[in-house]
Amino acid sequence: MKTLSTADLAAKHRRYVLTPWLPQGKLELPVIVRGEHVYLYDEQGTRYLDSCSGLIAVNLGHGDPKVVEAIRAQAQRLCFSPPNWFNDARAECAQALAELAPWPEGARVFFTTGGAQANEDAIKLARSVTGRPKILTAYRSFHGSSPGAGTLTGENRRWPNEPGMPGVVHFWAPFPYRSPFFTTDPAEETARALLHLADVFNYENPRTIAALVLEPVVGSNGVVVYPEGYLQGVRKLCDEHGVLLIFDEVMTGFGRTGAAFAGERFGVVPDAIVFAKGVTSAYVPLGGVILRESLARTFDDVPLPCGHTYSGHPLAMAAAVATLQAYREGALFERAKTIEGWLRPRLEALRQKHETLGDVRGSGAFFALEFVADRATRAPLVAWQGAGMGLMATLYASLTRHGIYSFGRYNVTLVAPPLVIEESEIDALVAGLDAAIGDLEAARAKA
Repeated sequence: MKTLSTADLAAKHRRYVLTPWLPQGKLELPVIVRGEHVYLYDEQGTRYLDSCSGLIAVNLGHGDPKVVEAIRAQAQRLCFSPPNWFNDARAECAQALAELAPWPEGARVFFTTGGAQANEDAIKLARSVTGRPKILTAYRSFHGSSPGAGTLTGENRRWPNEPGMPGVVHFWAPFPYRSPFFTTDPAEETARALLHLADVFNYENPRTIAALVLEPVVGSNGVVVYPEGYLQGVRKLCDEHGVLLIFDEVMTGFGRTGAAFAGERFGVVPDAIVFAKGVTSAYVPLGGVILRESLARTFDDVPLPCGHTYSGHPLAMAAAVATLQAYREGALFERAKTIEGWLRPRLEALRQKHETLGDVRGSGAFFALEFVADRATRAPLVAWQGAGMGLMATLYASLTRHGIYSFGRYNVTLVAPPLVIEESEIDALVAGLDAAIGDLEAARAKA
């Protein structure tokens, strides 16, 4: 086979691949061919520090040998097993996940191939269990882009799905930096947000609401950590009205915030947990729903209303079991707290240095940098849900030149490195961010 040049490989990618979320015509991106530890390598051997764990997914870093070997061994033994038959790897994986769940009564697991599909099945299960049709979700949220999950999503990635799936009602959740409730006090923000949510319950008829789906920390829409008491207040409202609370932990699960799940970190127990991404460190696609046992037993006498060809795929099961073992052996669920201790002061120092950096926020190994045109007014550097990247394109181009892979949305850049990152690598990451923000500010001064 002829060896293609980097330019030829890039041209082939542009010709045949539709790249997510971007205009296709003028893409100029690295051709990634290898990964190791916290680094990605392109076809020319250039190294990029993965500051975002891929898409907040590669929690173990790239190329963990034990996970790779588990996938290889499973592939040699069995690559597919019908999802409606029992399978050894599937049972082992489900047990490992159920044992991470917060319910003393136990849990059962339904497997999908990703987070969007898992969110869709979670609401199907909630509607089946409760006999109610409506689902509440927040406006500043992302639960997937497929038709059902896209309807759950609260921002502009929902729009191409509209009119969408019936029965979904959106509400405003608190956001201390950009309060939808006209306050600068976090306690007042929480109180007003909960009053608003109580009104939504009442006006939608709480007896028709099956579930409320919530990211316990907002993910790609800005890494918003809810102010103290909000998640507890949501739990209380759901309990009062018999509404199931579903946490979408696709991004926050498996150590991202400093615990196995963010619900654990913040002391709130949901009724179901949607997972994906970090469950296999993204080595093989896998998602699913962990459902508390008192709800799962609903389906002991009636058919489960969900099914997929690749549900509980053996390669994904083997990858997940090995990944969960690696998290345990490396105490990686807790390590994000150590990473937070490295990241927070360094990122805050960047905020003090750069006028365009308006806010730094996050939890564990999950942070966001929000860029502003004016600190006093908090006017965003790039309009949220605007037409393009604007000046933020300069930031990402500079990060790439400085050997950093990153991503974000509009005026927010995410910083969420693999849980195996070392402090010296955090220093390199922050130095790259510092240089790139400097380039952004220089470009802005010339504009």
